[in-house]
Amino acid sequence: MSIKLAVPCLMLLAAMAGPAAAAEPLPDAIAAPGETVVLSVHAEGAQVYDCKAAADGKLAWAFREPVATLLAEGKTVGRHYAGPNWELADGSAVAGKAIGNAPGATAADIPWLKLEVASRRGSGILTPVTTVQRINTHGGKLDGACDTAGEFKSAPYSADYIFLKKG
Repeated sequence: MSIKLAVPCLMLLAAMAGPAAAAEPLPDAIAAPGETVVLSVHAEGAQVYDCKAAADGKLAWAFREPVATLLAEGKTVGRHYAGPNWELADGSAVAGKAIGNAPGATAADIPWLKLEVASRRGSGILTPVTTVQRINTHGGKLDGACDTAGEFKSAPYSADYIFLKKG
């Protein structure tokens, strides 16, 4: 194994041994009883919005995609992007579908989510993952009116992502 591959793998293994989840019990809507933690990472990035006509014809901000760096012990271990997808430096990746949510701590925080893995690619740490939780969100919501259709705006956010497997 080359040193370029060994270092990120060791960092991911170290991250797996770290804190698993929030200290308090998670809301029922996003809990995953009977599942075990595979990996826990911190994300720093932005939620990107698009100015579009809503059902009533008025322009409003519509969520477009997340763009975030996944971190473990302060080191980049992967990325999070539209899909939603999570991809690690080891080449493993999962895409999810939201199946539950709970409010963030403040009105400015995007919701906490429970996502079911809908597909996977590559082989590595994320291979056995069946569920992803987004917790401890901070920011990410966009306030204010949009005036020009097609305009993009981003709102900085951070969150913790917990990757779980059944059993």
